[in-house]
Amino acid sequence: MFEDRPDRDAEVVLVGRSNVGKSTLMRELTGHDFSTGGKPGVTRQPNHFDWASESFMFTDLPGFGFMSGVEEEHREQIKTNIVRYLEDNADSILAGVVVMDGKAAVDIIDRHAERGNIPHDVEMFGFLEDVGVEPIIAVNKTDKIDDLDERLDEICDRLGLYPPWQQWSDRVAPICAKRGDVEALEECLRTRFHDHNRDDLLKFVS
Repeated sequence: MFEDRPDRDAEVVLVGRSNVGKSTLMRELTGHDFSTGGKPGVTRQPNHFDWASESFMFTDLPGFGFMSGVEEEHREQIKTNIVRYLEDNADSILAGVVVMDGKAAVDIIDRHAERGNIPHDVEMFGFLEDVGVEPIIAVNKTDKIDDLDERLDEICDRLGLYPPWQQWSDRVAPICAKRGDVEALEECLRTRFHDHNRDDLLKFVS
């Protein structure tokens, strides 16, 4: 089980497959550098960033799915730890941001579905809903996508969100974290904070 969670009563968590850019996105949201790397699975423990004057934090949870050089048993343990973390802290989580590699997500989801497996991204999306945390989908690496609207429609379709994606603009955010283009996600978070009567946190996403 993950340890050393700061004592904060409001939280935004980033979840997603390994190497989709969560740590880079965390840096853009907080202005603070976190360990990133080219190998999947660099982040093995949660990265928390909290403000001393506010009972609020961003949390980058470890990536799940394939990790180069990591045994399957350990990968499953990390996934179990993520699930437990979300279950234990659901009441404090204002938003669960599922980060996806916009270029690869549809192919990965379809490949797993064809094998009769529930794709990890789809499973995590549904799990957040099950524990009462309405997920936000951050579709990252949009600079590598030719027809963005078509790709976003496909991602929505795989998640059970009826296209066109624009009708889910409060839940689907096309971003490019490495270029600092995260405004769509910040707008989703502003909406979520307002819905939770936490306008005092809007300054962290503006």
